[in-house]
Amino acid sequence: MTDRLPDDGATEPLTEPLTRSLAGPLTAADLTAFVLDLNGAEETYPFGPEARVFKVHGKVFAIDNTPVHRGLSEPTVSITVKALPENVPRLIRSVPGINPGYHMSKKHWVTVRLDGTVPDGHVRELIAESHAIVVASLPRQVRLGLAG
Repeated sequence: MTDRLPDDGATEPLTEPLTRSLAGPLTAADLTAFVLDLNGAEETYPFGPEARVFKVHGKVFAIDNTPVHRGLSEPTVSITVKALPENVPRLIRSVPGINPGYHMSKKHWVTVRLDGTVPDGHVRELIAESHAIVVASLPRQVRLGLAG
């Protein structure tokens, strides 16, 4: 699948992935830029400086626990995102580095390790999907305002 149509004279299929913008290594700065680039996303700290909470129109779609130490020998590097309830068990079962949502509803949330266990492109897809799930739950007028 590609993100553009082939030229009329093209003899080879296009190999450019549709998710081209989701590829590449994920640094802390990249994570922040990616999340805040989503329509209507804002960064908040309702639980103090330990956890960044990303919201769209006041509704949480991601919680970044990256710099939190919690007394461990190394920092916890994870982000908790919303997922469709039917996908949560499959994600937890089939993707190493994805666990039930930390301090969240295990039916709707997953915690994703950001230490390279989960490929960076997949992390970005999960964040974008979380944002889309929350946006879909917003009133129509709000959704229309975010689209433009």
